[in-house]
Amino acid sequence: MKGKRKRQLRRYVIPEVSLTPLIDTALTLLIIFMIAAPMMHNGIKVALPHGESKEGAPQQEYVVTANKDGKVFFNNYPVEAGALVKTVRATLGDKTEESIFLRADEDVACGKMITILDELKCAGFKQVVFSMKSKGNLKKL
Repeated sequence: MKGKRKRQLRRYVIPEVSLTPLIDTALTLLIIFMIAAPMMHNGIKVALPHGESKEGAPQQEYVVTANKDGKVFFNNYPVEAGALVKTVRATLGDKTEESIFLRADEDVACGKMITILDELKCAGFKQVVFSMKSKGNLKKL
């Protein structure tokens, strides 16, 4: 009897790692990030006025933004009143041929935008352009 016990084969349980929960978790996180990534837009929110332009817009590099609170930003960084030209000069140097785009909320007073435009033009910047939304398929009267 004693010898018979030794001859019995013992069954060992081989531990295995189940990859299914790991893959499910990874795919769930991937889907969450794919949905959330487009919502993570950094910048100043402004409601641009509508307009129509026949020219294609060149690549936007330098942007002056005015929000409806009257605050001015250069490339998404706040600029103190009267320091806009110094900030733009510090970034562009002597490159007066570069395009500078003006974005303003539609509720910003025209006088504020004309002041910004005048400051940049007097500083020697030749390509100052207003940004606007395209009218799209609006009916013409």
